[in-house]
Amino acid sequence: MALMTVISTLNDQGMEVMGPDILIYHYPSPSIVSGSLLTVESNHFCVLKSRGAILNVYETGQYQITTGDKPIVGSFVQGFLGGQSPWQYEALYVNRAKLVVKTSGVALSEEMAEMSYDVDYYIHVPTTDGALALVQHMPYAGHVLTTSAINEYAGPVVEQAINQLIQVTALEAVNEKIHDLTELVRTHLGEFLLGYGITLDTVKVLVRPRDERMRALIALKAFGLSELDAVRYYTAILMAERGVVSAPNMAIGKEFNIGGVMPTVPLEAVAKGLNGTS
Repeated sequence: MALMTVISTLNDQGMEVMGPDILIYHYPSPSIVSGSLLTVESNHFCVLKSRGAILNVYETGQYQITTGDKPIVGSFVQGFLGGQSPWQYEALYVNRAKLVVKTSGVALSEEMAEMSYDVDYYIHVPTTDGALALVQHMPYAGHVLTTSAINEYAGPVVEQAINQLIQVTALEAVNEKIHDLTELVRTHLGEFLLGYGITLDTVKVLVRPRDERMRALIALKAFGLSELDAVRYYTAILMAERGVVSAPNMAIGKEFNIGGVMPTVPLEAVAKGLNGTS
């Protein structure tokens, strides 16, 4: 009686194992033989390999695998081959849905001020040729290739593209360049991922000063304040948060006097007044 094995991305409970963070899923069983039924979902490709060689790339559907080998069963397998056939075949499922990858880092502006950036980019594998290139060129460990692993390769490309523009841009002008920055990241990252059969869809870039105080000062200047007024208002906000009553005076740049209290004068002036000297 021929052995029938169903190969799919469903686990024993019937749940899909290829989530939004998995790009490649290596079917973990070595029991794929001639006659096995290969199931490929609508958002997957499947690459079939034999002893390192790629046999075929399958799209959506069900396929009965014809490999030419004969399953070896019985005591011969148990005694000499440890229970496994030496003609092992591998099924690698490639996720063709759009996946989101996130990366972040620090760049330096023209003034050498630290700028934090966050980049979200959306990727997918659109064709069987892309799936083939991904399996051939992208290494992975275990039975899955995750989006985090993809970012280990793509992250430095994003960092280089962002630094290329930010390092020649003044701190306050960085956000004015956000469109150019996004297009630069898209170009560099898209070319890089294409070599792995991956298509880049959408790129979202967010850049901001890493220092909280610098972000607050830039926000105040956006209201039309001068640099000095921005510093005053920022200091006044901090004073107000701490309950300091002179915070409004700091904001408008005026001295603060406490009613009914004599102003303090230098000790030398007091001594001169008592001696009748001017």
